[in-house]
Amino acid sequence: MNEIVFGKEQALLAGIAAKFFREKSSIEVVRDLIETETGFDEEVWGEMVDAGWNGMVIPEANGGIGFDMTELVTVVEPMGRHLFASPFLSSQLVIQSLLKGGEDLEGLRKTWLPRLAEGAMASLAVVEPDGDWDLENCRCGASVWGASVRLSGEKRFVLDAAVADLFAITVHFDGGPAIAFVDADRIPEGALSREVVIDETRRSYRLSLDGVELDPECLLCGPVAREALAAVRHAALLLISAEACGGAAGALEGIVEYLKSRIQFDRPIGSYQALKHPTVDVLIGLERARSHLYHAATVYGAPQAEVALRMAKAASSEAFAFAGDRAIQFHGGFGFTYECDAQLYLRRALWCQTQHGDPIHHRKHLAELLLEPSEVI
Repeated sequence: MNEIVFGKEQALLAGIAAKFFREKSSIEVVRDLIETETGFDEEVWGEMVDAGWNGMVIPEANGGIGFDMTELVTVVEPMGRHLFASPFLSSQLVIQSLLKGGEDLEGLRKTWLPRLAEGAMASLAVVEPDGDWDLENCRCGASVWGASVRLSGEKRFVLDAAVADLFAITVHFDGGPAIAFVDADRIPEGALSREVVIDETRRSYRLSLDGVELDPECLLCGPVAREALAAVRHAALLLISAEACGGAAGALEGIVEYLKSRIQFDRPIGSYQALKHPTVDVLIGLERARSHLYHAATVYGAPQAEVALRMAKAASSEAFAFAGDRAIQFHGGFGFTYECDAQLYLRRALWCQTQHGDPIHHRKHLAELLLEPSEVI
């Protein structure tokens, strides 16, 4: 199936979300929030909760709306367009791990899904110092310690960890991957340390797991853990692609406004072919990436979703990075200063590009999925 489905309900939701983030996340607000400790506005977070967005994919039985991931994409894309920052994406990925945990997580789902729908925040801890993008390759360990399970090791790039109420942490247990669901109260004091990352709108932390203990029922292991990790990866590829497409659109908007307003030799610089042609290239890259994105959203959960998601991630990452780069170049010397807003888009683009696999990584796997073994170089 190669179709792209975008219904009236999605269009309505997309319009509402676009208006919301345009009003709540102006570039001035984005810059102000960079200077804050948490990096997001709790009042705006509360408005998102009231709108039901936090619980969009949570079943109605657990306090949510029961939508599919397709609807979630229409909210995340305008987030990226306006460089909105919040624990939303990390919370949605943890929600996916809970939803795919089978009967083993029934108790945790009843406890946490209603809380997450009502505004509780969650953080996903999957990256380790070696930077392996395969979520099943974990060096952080979990071992039985009396009546509890004790964790060890270190995680990097744990987003919004300082405000998280729940952590989903990948660990190695009993010969295979597992997911440990840890209440924030179980994280020892001093276990978190702030990281400096290229995207200043993010709040990223290093998390030491040494000494963290949890109840055995909070550890998901075996085949169901692998299924949950696959669901997390798929959701991450889809949502980051949506954010990247939105970011590319925001960068393009800034480019066009500048090309129309900057006058050189008594003409708007947008009238020069040397700038018009690359701007068209940005637009074409964006439209190509959005086609991949909404195709991936349409087939999400189907057998062909793996291919569609990897294509969407590769295309959107490159489109956003190219748009951010051109935005800086077109602004000339001013583009290389911190005062130029274009650098905020490029920072976000470079962050999105490396999350859960860069374009080269995904094209390597696409070659394995689409070509005969003899054709793979």
